[in-house]
This record gives sequence, structure tokens and C-alpha cells, in this order.
Amino acid sequence: MPELPEVETTRNGIAPHLVGKTVTRIVVRQPSLRWPVPADLGKTLRGARLQTLERRAKYLLFGFGHGTMILHLGMSGSLRILRAAVAPAKHDHVDILFGRTMLRFHDPRRFGALLWTDKDALLHPLLKDLGPEPLADRFDGVYLHARSSTRQIPVKNLIMDGKVVVGVGNIYANEALFMAGIDPARRCSRISRQRYDRLAECIKEVLTAAIAQGGTTLQDFQQADGKPGYFAQELSVYEREHQPCVHCGHPIKKRVIGQRSSYYCPTCQR
Repeated sequence: MPELPEVETTRNGIAPHLVGKTVTRIVVRQPSLRWPVPADLGKTLRGARLQTLERRAKYLLFGFGHGTMILHLGMSGSLRILRAAVAPAKHDHVDILFGRTMLRFHDPRRFGALLWTDKDALLHPLLKDLGPEPLADRFDGVYLHARSSTRQIPVKNLIMDGKVVVGVGNIYANEALFMAGIDPARRCSRISRQRYDRLAECIKEVLTAAIAQGGTTLQDFQQADGKPGYFAQELSVYEREHQPCVHCGHPIKKRVIGQRSSYYCPTCQR
């Protein structure tokens, strides 16, 4: 699944081509995504000018004067900027035309979503209960320590909980915990404030680096220009089971935590 850096990379790639332009037509070839595409979306958006394109967690928010289109890439979705005349391929489910420029939504598994709200988008049921953005100032060690003090779950589950902090998916949780020297299975209530200070810094550092490098290379992920992300070249533990730790040389181990594969160094992380 595309994680926060992939979604931010997509936003950065498509925004310069779309913001300020007016929707001229929408073509919906497959309305049955994770939730049905609104039947009147074409009528709602035709003639509307895109004013903003923001990201909240893994959702892209297309801001028009009379409402917001909410888009989620799902497990395998991607967005491309193309010329309006380019013929669709298999799994090209939605085209949004801005004159001669076209935004095309491609989603083989159809777990993505394209929704509309004419109210405050941040109060939408999908968004209203989300935690802070990990790159925001309010996300720090003090905040994490406070959210963990009464919970008995592994720290990896804590930082992957979208109600605690958004966008720290499995890959980046593994990498941040390794950078911070914290065992992913350690009970979150047994970690000091000072160690949470370090963990919050590492989450910010890992995500910032991933955004700068274009996201992580996954089987289904491509950037808006069609090129794969390449942060995977920098991964220290994720999917490196049995390979030597980049710090101490001890083999990286793998265990399942919260039904997700977790990679860690038993020497460097405690």
C-alpha cells in the first residue's frame, strides 16, 4: 500500500499541473471502487476550478470552491498526468480532464476511493478522528509519551495507530524504530519520555528522507511521472531478514507484531 511519502510524492507531482485549472469533463469507467464513485460527480465538478490540493494522512484533498474531492490510492492505485487524448488501458477507472490536461486514476485492485463532500473535509468520517501529522510540530516525544502511558501494546503498534499519528506505515515504522534503537515489540508504556523524544525525531527524519527521494519502491507503487520510488535503496532493516545489521553486523531478525512483519536488530534495539 502506498504510504505517506508515496502519497506526498504524488501530490507534489500532480499539483503544479492542476491547481488553478478548471474541470471540463469527467469519465468514470468503473464506479465500483472501495466505495461507489458518486454518480453525479461529473455534474458536480464540471466547470469548477481546483483551488488547492492538500494531503491529510494518506488522503488527497482536491479543494474546489463548493466542496472537496477526497481521493485515496488504496492498495495499488496511482495517479498520472497525461494528455487528454491518451487512450485508457486496463484498470484506468477514472479520468478528470482539465482542458488538454488529464488526471488519470489507475487502480488494479479497486481498493482506492474517490468521494465528494460539500462540508469541511476534515470533519468527514474518514478524517475526523485521525491523529496529528508526523511532520507537524505538535507531534513530538511529549505527545507520544502521553499517548502511551496507559496502553500495554507494542510500541510498533502504537506508532502505526492512525488515531495516534497518521501515515507511519509498516516500512517506516520498522526503519524509525531501528534508527531510534527501540525493540518494536517493547511495551509502549515502558519507554521513557527521552526515548520517545528520539523516536519522534527518527519518524520525522525517515519520512522526510523518503519524501525527498520519491517514496519507497513497492511492487505496485509508481510516482505521478510513472517512475518507481527509490527510497528502498536506503532501507536498513525492512525485508533484510538474515542480512547483517548496518551498525553491528548481527543478522536482522523478523517477527510478526500486530499481524505485520517486523524487522529488527536484536543487538541494537532494546
